[in-house]
Amino acid sequence: MLKAENISKEYPTPAGPLRIVSDVSLELPEGSAVSIMGPSGSGKSTLLYMIGALEPPSSGTVTLDDQNPFLLDTKRLAAFRNQRIGFVFQDHCLLPQCSVIENVLTPTLVASPNGAVDQRARDLLNQVGLGERINHHPAQLSGGEKQRVALARALIMKPRLLLCDEPTGNLDQKSAEVVAGMLLDIHRQANTILIVVTHSSDLAGRFPQRFELRNQHLELA
Repeated sequence: MLKAENISKEYPTPAGPLRIVSDVSLELPEGSAVSIMGPSGSGKSTLLYMIGALEPPSSGTVTLDDQNPFLLDTKRLAAFRNQRIGFVFQDHCLLPQCSVIENVLTPTLVASPNGAVDQRARDLLNQVGLGERINHHPAQLSGGEKQRVALARALIMKPRLLLCDEPTGNLDQKSAEVVAGMLLDIHRQANTILIVVTHSSDLAGRFPQRFELRNQHLELA
C-alpha cells in the first residue's frame, strides 16, 4: 500500500517560499495503475519524486507498506529506493559504455548479483522483446528499444512501486504505443503499484485511474 498524506512542496526564493504542490493525498493498494496529467510546470515530476523518496516533502508524509522512507538514514534510504522502487524517466539514462544486459543489471550491483539475477535480466529482456540484443550497446538501439531496456532495468529488483516520468515523451507514436503496452502488461503480471506522469492523453487514457495536477492540487480526471 502506498499512502501520500497531505504532502506539499515549496522552495525558497528571494520573494519568499514558492509552493509547487499543495496538500496532495493519495492511497493506492497493490496492483493499482494511475496516470497523472497536468500543464508543464504544474509539479507532476516534483510529486513523483516525493512519492519515490527522491525528494522529501516540505510537509505531509509518504509511506510504502507502512514505512516512511524519509525517516531512514542516507544509506538505508538508498537501499529502500533500490529494493522497493523502480524508475523510468523520459530520458532512458542508459550507460553508453555498457551492454544492454549490463545496463539492466546496474541496480543489482549493490545487492551481490548472482546467477538467478542474471537469468531474471535475460527473462525481462525477452519479455520486452530484446532477448536477441543483450550484448548490443545503447548506440545500436532505437529510442523505443532504449526505453524498453530502461523498463527492464526498473523491474530487475522486483519493486513494489514503479514510477514513470514521461516514459513515452521522446518517442514516435508507434514506439510510444509499444512501450505503453509493454509497461501496462508487465505491471499487471508483476502486480506492482504503477504511477505514470505524462503529457500524452493517449497514454493517460489507457489507465483505469486518471488524475490531473492543477493549481498545486491533485484532482480526479
